[in-house]
Parts: sequence; structure tokens; C-alpha cells
Amino acid sequence: MSALTPIRFSTYDPKALADVEGHLAIVVTPEGTMDQAARSANRLSKGAVARLIASDEFSKAKTGQVITLAWPAGLAVEALHVLVLPRRLTVTEARKAGAKLAEARGRKPLTVKTGNMSRAADLALGLALRSYSFDAHKSAEADAAGTITIGHNKPEEIEAAFAPLLAVAEGVHMTRDLVNEPANVLTTTEFANRLEEMTSLGLEVEVLDEAALDALGMRMLLAVGQGSASPSKVVVMKWNGGDKDAAPLALVGKGVVFDTGGISLKPAAGMEDMTMDMGGAGVVAGTMRALALRKAKANVVGLVGLVENMPSSTAIRPGDVIKSMKGDTVEIINTDAEGRMVLCDVLWYAQERFKPAGIIDLATLTGAIIIGLGHENAGVFSNDDTLCKAFLKAADAEDEGAWRMPLGQAYDDQLKSRVADLKNVGGRPAGSITAAQFLQRFIQDGTPWIHLDIAGVASVKSNTAYAPKGATGWGVLALSRLVQDHFEAE
Repeated sequence: MSALTPIRFSTYDPKALADVEGHLAIVVTPEGTMDQAARSANRLSKGAVARLIASDEFSKAKTGQVITLAWPAGLAVEALHVLVLPRRLTVTEARKAGAKLAEARGRKPLTVKTGNMSRAADLALGLALRSYSFDAHKSAEADAAGTITIGHNKPEEIEAAFAPLLAVAEGVHMTRDLVNEPANVLTTTEFANRLEEMTSLGLEVEVLDEAALDALGMRMLLAVGQGSASPSKVVVMKWNGGDKDAAPLALVGKGVVFDTGGISLKPAAGMEDMTMDMGGAGVVAGTMRALALRKAKANVVGLVGLVENMPSSTAIRPGDVIKSMKGDTVEIINTDAEGRMVLCDVLWYAQERFKPAGIIDLATLTGAIIIGLGHENAGVFSNDDTLCKAFLKAADAEDEGAWRMPLGQAYDDQLKSRVADLKNVGGRPAGSITAAQFLQRFIQDGTPWIHLDIAGVASVKSNTAYAPKGATGWGVLALSRLVQDHFEAE
């Protein structure tokens, strides 16, 4: 797993600036008020900070902006970063400011003078999230990222506040690593092996092989993978941190390690991006890691269906009829609508085995959700207003875009089949909604459920506020927050 940049906390000393090496960051309010460290930096640099504050550039600066002075006179640092922040910060403002600092410092050592900043732990989280890079397959060894030192008047207090945030950051980084990995490296077997390694964190991990899945009747999941040489698997991860008898929250992830579309072959252009089609499983894995690392006082079970969708003489065909674990028969209209086939069996299994208090599935399921919501929001579908509102509140608190989408009988009717109980697609209209309707067929009465279509947010082509282009790790923060706020024991 990619190493997190070391972040340490030290006692705030506003005068110890002259010999700081690497990069240095100070804080100035939008009105131009300097704290002790900023005044010290201004004095050492012979008024450079004051001149910046008096400039037109500073007058146009926005909250969280970083203005960099290169090789400032009187200081040993390569760069002095002036961070424009008000005295009272929101969580999001602090995290985005940290991310901006991470971009500005590159991989150089960074010292940040935060004084009495109340949101210094969130600033550190922004630094941790944005300091990610995926260099595993580059032949030139990347320079090690320099340590980040945060000076604060109460370093022990801020370090304690940062500890659970660091656990979540590590979960985000794991998700990004999994989603960024090429399919020849992250095979179904390798994916399962990496999840098994988390037993060292206290998770109980169980891997179900094809024989076990066949015995359970997971014919839909097995049908997706039957055209590939890679064996299909389901991995179950259990975190038992809550009351012994409390029903768990179940998280279910689509783990298609590569998706060619099968016999319904995708166009060649852009197919290389289908290494990210296991994004839902990646988020479940990262969330389970975060919960274990922060010792969440909740019972949560994560299940991922790991398959590869390939065209071959053994692959399923359009027109085939497959019987699900639930017992419903499904007419396969399009073999590229495979994610819902994987999920429906795992969803049913999760409910039958664990009787969860609620169930949330995540999948890079449809291109249609990208047409509807772009890359800013995941699509949220739910049969339960209480659980859905709780998740949306958690996502908003963690600055992860999510938007509720409708469900309804008219969409369900699009899935009617002439030869089976239902079809696996409902045509082009409302494609993301009919996919969710398909999944809802496999949710038992009385089980609160959310389906998250993350096709637009799991991996992106440009930098985001908290991540470089590529895998984002979207969802780990929101799910960890949901567990914290609604499922953890008092």
C-alpha cells in the first residue's frame, strides 16, 4: 500500500523560523492580519509578507488560497507559503486549505505554523489526502515525501484529534491504490489476498471460492466470471466493535477487476479505464480498513464480489437465462450490464446470512449516472428515507458529493421480460434508475437499503480538491462518518 506522508505535531514556536528547511507555511487572515509566526516571517524576510498583503494579488485572494514566495530573503526555506484563512474555519475550509498546501509543497518537507487554529487536525487531513501519489509501476524511484510538521499551541490535543482522521485517510489511500492498480496486477486472487492481509488489523476475513459460491446458488455472479480464467470470489470482512447482539450494517461492493463488456463488447477507445470497475469493492475495503484502524464501536460487515468480465467460448451470451440465488430468473439482454448481476447475489447472501440493520451497496454501475450527475456527485437510490437522509448528511459533512435519485414502478416495468422473471437492462431511458430498480428486486421487505452509483466519482481525469487525477477514494469518509454518527455504541 502507498505510504502516507509522515505528519507530526510540535509545540508552536513563532520565532523559530530562520533555520527551517524545505517549505514553510504561515497563516494570514483575508483582512491581512498576521499572527505571531507571520510577523516573524515578515521581519526575517525584510517586509516581504507585508508587501504581499498590500498587493493587488492578495486583495483578490480567496479563503484557503495559498500564495507562494520563492526563496524568500532572510529564510533558509525554498518557499514561504502564505495561507489565507479566517480565524474561524469550517471543517471543509480547513481540509481544502491543507490540500492546497500539499499541492504547493510537492514532496518537500513542510513546516506549518498554525498557532491556536481550532481546525488544525482537519488541515492535517487535507494534507494527508492530497499528498497521495501512485508510483508502484514507475521504473524511476520517486523521491520520498518529506515529513510534514504542524506547529500548534496544543500539539498533543491536535494529534489526538487527528488520530481517527488519519485512520480514515489510510482507508482512502487503500481504496485509491486498489482502483489505480492495473488488472494484470489486481486479479481476483490478488484482490482477495490483499483483503485477507487485513486480519492483522482485527478484521475477520473469509474468502468464498467458486465451489462455495456454486453451493450457495450464486449463479448470477458466477455467470459474469465464467468467461475468464480468473476465478470468481466473494470476500467477507467482519468488524465486530459494537454490542455482541447488535445487527451489523452491511456494505456490499461490485468488484469487477476488468470489464470488457463480455460478448456485448465495449468500444476499444477508453476500455483501459475499466480497471476501475472494481471501485465499489475498493471503497468497501477502504472503509473496513478505516473502521478497524480507528476501532469503531460498531458491527459492520463488508462483502465484495470479485469477478472478471471477459469474452470467450465459455462466456454468457445475450439471450441466456440465469437463475439468481434468490430464485428469480433473469434474461441477459446485455452482458455489459454485469455489475448488477454480481451485486444481486451478494446482496441476497448478505441479507440471508447477516440479517443486517441496513445495507449499502456501491458500484461503478452505469455510464448513465455520469450523463445525469457528471463527476461531482454519486447517485443515491434508497427505499428508506431515514437511512438515506443520514447518509446524505454524512456525505455533506465530509464534502463528498451525493444526490438522491428517484425510484418507482414505471421504471421497474421497463425490466419486464417475455421469457424470464426480469431482464438485466431496461433500455436507454433512465438507465441508472432501472439498474437501481433491478437491485431493489433483491432487497428483502423491511431491510433499509441504499444503492450508490459511483461511476462518475470513483476515478476522474483531472485533479480534485483532495486527490490527484485518477482514483479519488470517494465514499470512505462518508461511510465512516455514517457509522460514527448512527451505528456506533455510545
